[in-house]
Amino acid sequence: MTRVQLSALLAVLGLLAAEVCVAAGPDAGVTQEKPYRVVDGKVDGRTYNGYRRYNSICIHCHGPDGVGGSFAPSLIAAPLDLPAFRQVVLAGRKNGNSVMKGFAGDGNVEPYIEDIYAYLQARADGVLGRGRPARLD
Repeated sequence: MTRVQLSALLAVLGLLAAEVCVAAGPDAGVTQEKPYRVVDGKVDGRTYNGYRRYNSICIHCHGPDGVGGSFAPSLIAAPLDLPAFRQVVLAGRKNGNSVMKGFAGDGNVEPYIEDIYAYLQARADGVLGRGRPARLD
């Protein structure tokens, strides 16, 4: 292999490596901290509170344990990220004939969005089963 061919090959490999880094994004390889804590099936206070809030408000449309219901889709099959989740919960959403009201200003929901999200994320990640979770001490 000539010097020119070797230089060209190294340049191509460098470009490919740069593309992989860009495609992976700036957070590639960085582990995101989970919004919940589950140990031996027991959950932290935030996640437990999210379970309670979910079951007092969201269950009526989204079904038990976030699996979906007759009126609204599953919240664990394809979970939203926290900013998108917050936006939908506060502002609501319309999709064809399906309408979810917004909960902005609702004292039983708005202050607890992160808790509800933590519960649903634990369910979506498969680290929390169905039913009432036990609390960590």
